[in-house]
This record gives sequence, C-alpha cells and structure tokens, in this order.
Amino acid sequence: MALYSTAMEAVEAYTGLSPMAFFTILAMMVVTYRIVCTMFVHPEDHSTSASKAVDPSASFQPPAEPVQLGDVTEEQLRAYDGSDPTKPLLMAIKGQIYDVSRGRMFYGPGGPYAMFAGRDASRALALMSFDPKDLTGNIEGLSESELEVLQDWEYKFMEKYVKVGQLIP
Repeated sequence: MALYSTAMEAVEAYTGLSPMAFFTILAMMVVTYRIVCTMFVHPEDHSTSASKAVDPSASFQPPAEPVQLGDVTEEQLRAYDGSDPTKPLLMAIKGQIYDVSRGRMFYGPGGPYAMFAGRDASRALALMSFDPKDLTGNIEGLSESELEVLQDWEYKFMEKYVKVGQLIP
C-alpha cells in the first residue's frame, strides 16, 4: 500500500495532475495512438491480418495473372462489378478497362468506390462526383481543369492496375 501511495504522490508532484486525470489522459493517448497507427497500415497488410480472422476460402482471391478481355461492350463490362466473387473486378477510364481486383476494398461491394466497378466512370472521376447520372464514359462538355483531373486518374490507374481491354460501342 505504501508503494501505491508513493506512486500516486509522485504522479501528482511531477505532473501537477490528480492520479485519476493522469491515467485518464494516458489511456486516451494510448487509444489515439492505436487508432492513428491503424490509419497508416498498407492495404495488403490490412487484408492479410483481416484474412486471418475470416475463412480464406470464403474471400475473393484474384487470379495470379489478370485475364485479358480484349474488346467488350459496356453491357459486358457490367458483369465485372464485384457481384460475382469468381470474376475479376474491372473498371474503365476513357474506354480503357483496368483490372482493379487488387483494390477490392475500395472498388468491391461495400467499398467507397463500388459504384464505379463494372462501368466506365470517366465523367464521375473528372467531376469527382458520386451522382449515378455521372457514371458514364461521356466526357463531352467537361472543362479543361476537369479533363486534367481525369487525366491524373488515368495516370494513376495506368501505374497501379493492369489494362485488360477496351470498350467498344
């Protein structure tokens, strides 16, 4: 009991806080640290740790090599929206189709950009819009700055994902 009293007096003497306030702040700092650390986990590390908790056979496993589709119509592209876990997750920008299966947590069902999967999302990306009427490859009438935004998106997709085909009318 003497050690406890000495420790509590030392906390108060060194920090100027009551022991209860000191330990409350300490606990809040630990929780904040843990939350911030999880924000900066690489997606592959996150999916690896998440798959340990879930049956791996139940989750989607993208094929080792992206399937080359070639020329497809918009209607055919819609089949690759993530609703069928056996198919790759595809998305088009300016008519070029990319396999975004690696970004399933973003473009797959329940992801923040899921509405873009299985479609040419050029207009929506250029306008930075989540409005369903903008989910089209039609980029007519876009301003120069909006076309630059779209070009930036296209460069990101070209760097990160494999091109697997192109849209035909």
